Amino acid sequence: MTQEPIGLLVAVVRRRIKQAVSTLVREHDLSPQQFWTLMAVATHEGASLRELAELQRMDPPTACRVVTTLTRRRLVHSGADPADRRRSRLVLTPSGRSLAGQLAPVAAAVRSAVEAGLTPSERAAVVAGLQKVIANLESSRAGTGKAGDPGRNRNR
Repeated sequence: MTQEPIGLLVAVVRRRIKQAVSTLVREHDLSPQQFWTLMAVATHEGASLRELAELQRMDPPTACRVVTTLTRRRLVHSGADPADRRRSRLVLTPSGRSLAGQLAPVAAAVRSAVEAGLTPSERAAVVAGLQKVIANLESSRAGTGKAGDPGRNRNR
């Protein structure tokens, strides 16, 4: 049997998680990206937009758009950092805190379903392998010509 391309498998996992989250949060009118960002703000309240983008492995413009949507919905507030007025810190509003509390079990259930049946060593191997794939892709995007060059294998 030929091995399935890693990129294909990653795409399937991403799509399945997105479908599951979409179904579970539909009644709250949140996209999967908004859902995970709300959960991240709840977990890392007081983070800057840049810090949140790094934690979520999002590019800053995408993080900004998602946070702007959550802010317009009055779920997240961006307030001045008392230690550095040039920086703002993200916090949940009371309605954001309430919704995040309601949705925390959904996030836990999705994470649990993703890892179900994996031993601790299998989980560690999956995480290590995916981190290596991410590093390969980031280095190839930077033009270093290292492993992961998109021109080497167009089959995901």
